[in-house]
Amino acid sequence: MKKFIPILKQTQLFSGVSEEEIASMLGCLEARLCTYQKGEYVFRQGESVNHITVLVSGKLHIQHDNYWGNRSIISMVDVGDMFGESYVTPDSGAILNDVVAVEDSTVIFFNLTKMLTVCSSACRFHSTVVQNLFFAISDKNRKLVQKLGHISKRSTREMLISYLSDEAKKQNSSSFTIPFNRQQLADFLSVDRSAMSNELCKMRDEGLIVFKKNQFTLL
Repeated sequence: MKKFIPILKQTQLFSGVSEEEIASMLGCLEARLCTYQKGEYVFRQGESVNHITVLVSGKLHIQHDNYWGNRSIISMVDVGDMFGESYVTPDSGAILNDVVAVEDSTVIFFNLTKMLTVCSSACRFHSTVVQNLFFAISDKNRKLVQKLGHISKRSTREMLISYLSDEAKKQNSSSFTIPFNRQQLADFLSVDRSAMSNELCKMRDEGLIVFKKNQFTLL
């Protein structure tokens, strides 16, 4: 557990908290370390979630499969990201999506009740974590609204332009790498992979973009 403290220090949840303070909080927050191999599920649709979870190694996808097996990638979880927080309130119900490891991954679970209940000494760093939790949830909502902006476009081309434009702005470069392969990008945008690939080729032929695998340049 201790070897992941430097990673926790870099997360939004523990922003402003020193490594020594994080170490002293692990027992108080009943931190629990779990590892998952590629393809294993951290959570399955229908399960209850009662912990704040942080990814400290690997990569996860939050995804949803419908009755016919069509998959949509809701979001990607990178190292340092928190996930599952939308379902920890008493009336939130069971989780609506699957959380699956797309690489060998390590997750730390924190007891939500312990996190929200400031200890009797009212230590500054515990109050800071509670404040960070609120900010992290707000930031997650902003990203979901951003995704909604992509998939609400009327055509596959408009979705691609919206997503690729945002990635260029985020990485501050017209040449950038996206975190998805072709199938994952199609699942993220909720479009057919073949139709999306055809549209990418048309955009390339029209001189709008250049791409190789997951590397793109906007022209």
